[in-house]
Amino acid sequence: MAARGLRPELQAPPEIFYNETEARKYSQNSRMMEIQSKMAERALELLGLADEDSAFLLDVGCGSGLSGEMLTERGHVWLGIDISSAMLTVAAEREIEGDVILADMGDGLPFRPGTFDGCISISAVQWLCYANKTGCSPPRRLLHFFSSLYACLKRGARAVFQLYPQNADQLELISSQAMKAGFSGGMVVDFPNSTKAKKFFLCLFSGGSASLPKALGDEDAQEGVQYTSSRLRYSSLKGKSMKKSRNWILEKKERQRRQGKDVRHNSKYTGRRRKSCF
Repeated sequence: MAARGLRPELQAPPEIFYNETEARKYSQNSRMMEIQSKMAERALELLGLADEDSAFLLDVGCGSGLSGEMLTERGHVWLGIDISSAMLTVAAEREIEGDVILADMGDGLPFRPGTFDGCISISAVQWLCYANKTGCSPPRRLLHFFSSLYACLKRGARAVFQLYPQNADQLELISSQAMKAGFSGGMVVDFPNSTKAKKFFLCLFSGGSASLPKALGDEDAQEGVQYTSSRLRYSSLKGKSMKKSRNWILEKKERQRRQGKDVRHNSKYTGRRRKSCF
């Protein structure tokens, strides 16, 4: 049984922690599904892909396909890898549209050079900071992973990793190994002054240099994506999905405004369900 309050990474290796019970619980939790979807959408935004293009993307630590569903929804083709066979079994049962393979990212990625147009990863890369076996070297595994990722991305492609670092040392370790592998880039921290809403995204560029995307700040937290207030609402949903709700629609419209899109003005009717005529 998982110890309450203890980070999953400190309890067991990922292939053991995410057993059949934990995999199903993770994939059926409506709050977790909503958070995973939001983080995947933000990671996709940070990739900076053209809206009209359909890209071939890699999802590292894809789990049961929650983040991949966002990629499919946006018209992209994707392939996911995960070390948990239980998670991939749930993904198959959910009939996701992406292809998945069982693999340990710390052993390197088994793909041909220049295969992918981009990469996202949600809540996965920090697992490589822990030595779960005798002789396991986190710095070596991180470097092996980032080196193989650099090789299988097209030049100029981006990789975006949402992660939950335990401390500043982990952030430094992960970032430094990525740079050693050839990447440029850095950390984008959304809502840096919020304890609950703060999110870390490592944005990496393969080939050339580019300026880091703008982080979401406190002014956006009040006018756009309100992570804290949204989380309070999840407790009253009793398992129902937030998708297509008023709050979900307002957040999506705000993200589209930041992307320069023409979006209709918000009103008291935004997100209101219309009565059926039948």
